Amino acid sequence: MSAPDKTKLLARLRPFGQEHLLRFWDELTDAQRAALAGQIDGIDFTQIATLCRQATSDAPQDAQAVAERASEAEPPPAIRLADQRAGASAADARRRGEEALRAGKLGVVLVAGGQGTRLGFDHPKGLYEIGPVSGASLFQILFEKLLARGRRYGVRIPLYLMTSPATHDETLAALDEPKRYGLPAKDVLVFCQGTMPAVDAASGRLLLEDKGKLFASPDGHGGMLAALDRSGGLADIRRRGLEQLFYMQVDNPLVEVCDPAFIGYHLAAGSEASTQVVQKLDPLDRVGNVVSIDGRVQIIEYSDLPENVARLPAPDGSLKLWAGNIAVHVFDVAFLARMSEHGGRLPFHIARKIVPYIDDAGHAVEPEKPNAIKFERFIFDLLPAARTALVVEVDEAAAFAPLKNGPGAKRDTPEWVRGQMVALHRGWLEKVGATVANGVQVEISPLFALDAAEVATKIPRGLRVTADRYFR
Repeated sequence: MSAPDKTKLLARLRPFGQEHLLRFWDELTDAQRAALAGQIDGIDFTQIATLCRQATSDAPQDAQAVAERASEAEPPPAIRLADQRAGASAADARRRGEEALRAGKLGVVLVAGGQGTRLGFDHPKGLYEIGPVSGASLFQILFEKLLARGRRYGVRIPLYLMTSPATHDETLAALDEPKRYGLPAKDVLVFCQGTMPAVDAASGRLLLEDKGKLFASPDGHGGMLAALDRSGGLADIRRRGLEQLFYMQVDNPLVEVCDPAFIGYHLAAGSEASTQVVQKLDPLDRVGNVVSIDGRVQIIEYSDLPENVARLPAPDGSLKLWAGNIAVHVFDVAFLARMSEHGGRLPFHIARKIVPYIDDAGHAVEPEKPNAIKFERFIFDLLPAARTALVVEVDEAAAFAPLKNGPGAKRDTPEWVRGQMVALHRGWLEKVGATVANGVQVEISPLFALDAAEVATKIPRGLRVTADRYFR
């Protein structure tokens, strides 16, 4: 391979005012020059320039447009928990979902690009040990849920696991040790999401992390589709004849992986993109708001929803915009294939962040306030593009306990998540006649039971649990 040509690189950078990226070229080794040239070759500078103009010149208009759009939001058409409990629709949906599972039509996408930095854990968050009794990691719990679901319906359900550059190598190494927690290696495809450079908010110049390296960060969970296609994942999905993908994120150990009822509702509605939600109890809950605008289901981030709109009441006195996004979806493969041909349809969202960088003198700078603009795509921006989209409410206590915050926060901490897991599993045991002593921690492995009905087939009648116990 020939050495990178500095003259050609400068000719590419000059029209965009980015020549500073080669300021330290003469100090770099051949390997560093090749790596930097590779980064530069992978950047769409026209796109970056357009995004920078939007970030700097359109900010007031964008903020006003978001506020106006939010004021037009209506509750989404949804299948509420009360509807599911009152009629036979839930049983019908479950049967239909189970048929799809038995037919081998489902695959799973697990997004696991984040690190556990907020938890004081500088490793992939999926490796964080969250089991209240077992110490099982998030990866182990979710992999075993998928394995158990496949065993229940007599199929192998392939997993498409998205990492980030920060977590990819360590994730691969960790998955090799326990043999992917029981899943066959050929049914686990690990792929890495793309990145986007960060730019200086004042000048629009790309930032250097080091003299021979651009600062780049993951392009958001909305980059999943392009990365899946780029890795060969979409081709593998077509080869296997999969028709739907169940999408989840790694931080929620309570997610009901491949929930048959959710899948069945999706199929019955002819939906291309469906999403699970929980009922917001506080109008200012820090979750995305699932709404309907102009007949299209979409999500407004909590930070973009004006407080006066968030507090609007429904006729019965409850919250008008009640549906909180929990990042659990079902997508039709045909819809994703169609969207992958038009990847640019997913917009980039702009965030102002603190980004350390190397200045023109080669000194490391640690800013004290936001100095940079990052660009991310969000997977939920697929929802308004779907010809038909569906919203299904789930019980938060049974389906949503995200691990996001370090100790000391009000919720979503390791202690809080473990408490939610224990409460759910205690409920399963007590529902089928077992007794759990006060203060006792119980945890049920997915390989033991996926729900209370399965627990009933595994424990003796009248079981008393008087010490911490892991059912496996």
